[in-house]
Amino acid sequence: MKTVDEAIAYLVAQAQAKSEIETRPLSQALGCVLAQSVVSPVNVPPHDNSMMDGYAVRAEDIQPGLVLPISQRIPAGSNPEPLESGRVARIFTGAPIPAGANAVIMQEQAETSEAGVKFEQMPTFGQNIRQCGEDIKQNACILEPGQRLRPQDLALIASVGQAQVAVYKPLKLVTFTTGDELLEPGAAPQPGKIYNSNHTNLMALVMQLGFEWVDLGQVADTLAATQAALEKAAQLGDVIITTGGVSVGEEDHLKPAVESLGKLDMWQVKMKPGKPLAYGEVLGKPFLGLPGNPVSAFTTFNLFARPFLMRLQGQAQVEPQSVWVQADFDWSKPGFRREFVRARLQNQHAKTWAQIYPQQGSGVLTSTVWAAGLVVIPEDSVIQKGDWVEYISFNEF
Repeated sequence: MKTVDEAIAYLVAQAQAKSEIETRPLSQALGCVLAQSVVSPVNVPPHDNSMMDGYAVRAEDIQPGLVLPISQRIPAGSNPEPLESGRVARIFTGAPIPAGANAVIMQEQAETSEAGVKFEQMPTFGQNIRQCGEDIKQNACILEPGQRLRPQDLALIASVGQAQVAVYKPLKLVTFTTGDELLEPGAAPQPGKIYNSNHTNLMALVMQLGFEWVDLGQVADTLAATQAALEKAAQLGDVIITTGGVSVGEEDHLKPAVESLGKLDMWQVKMKPGKPLAYGEVLGKPFLGLPGNPVSAFTTFNLFARPFLMRLQGQAQVEPQSVWVQADFDWSKPGFRREFVRARLQNQHAKTWAQIYPQQGSGVLTSTVWAAGLVVIPEDSVIQKGDWVEYISFNEF
């Protein structure tokens, strides 16, 4: 049984990033991983421009109370004439600075009349002017490969005039769930049956990371059916992910099915919830077997499957960042496994406290909705209220 740290390090080390690259319009690149550096072909901004509505002036011409005529009006997007000495130009936010001008005086500091405009304050050179290339210099690298593209990254690419971006082709993930006790949502309740939440859980977890999802649905709890599903999954996709059937009961067929078609390199992690986590290979394709309990499936996907998949997709930074907060609870029963407790934060008395859900069972899916993250309880540890604990926000996933 691997420790949590050993399991994460092992999985990330096994993930050899895909090399297939495709070019996508920015509208279809959200969540994709950047495959090539983005180099700006232009300066941003492309010219000196005004930071606000006001008057473009030659600073050396301004004297308190001196009235200067307005020679031109410069809206954003225009091409102004050079500013002559002894004159000012009416200018608006984002408009290009005319040649000869070296400052902008905001309109609130100006007094206008039919004769022109006067100012009571002397401007400084460069006042209220955004300089050409102030944000981005031409030929500067603005994004490096391995970045998972967020809305702000796409906006940055658009700001240098690029409508497309080179990304790694998204992985195709094939999933199925096991368990004869499962009913699909929408079906009438039946004795001895429970509704299949793992199917929806897995679908959403896969799709929110920008992967292509291929669903084989629910597979019967037999060795033959499990083998057939694994064979089909290996033909259809890049990675196989399942939930359930990875324990050691007589009705758990995934382990022998995987071993009959490939190999199982990792099985069981020293954690709670989610000890039965499997990793291996089926007909040359990576296989991840998540536990069947819904909270365990949710937790192990985020902590283990996600960093493996994102590294396989080409992302450089894959492990979630944590923070340290104070516990607003007592944890009196130390366990030999590392525990990931559903929690949320509350600010009180200028401190940030972690509260935990009162029921921490691996089948209590309500806890994942109530919570905003996970508190990490180290192996063989007790926690007293006020102790500092590690907290991982769900936003990190």
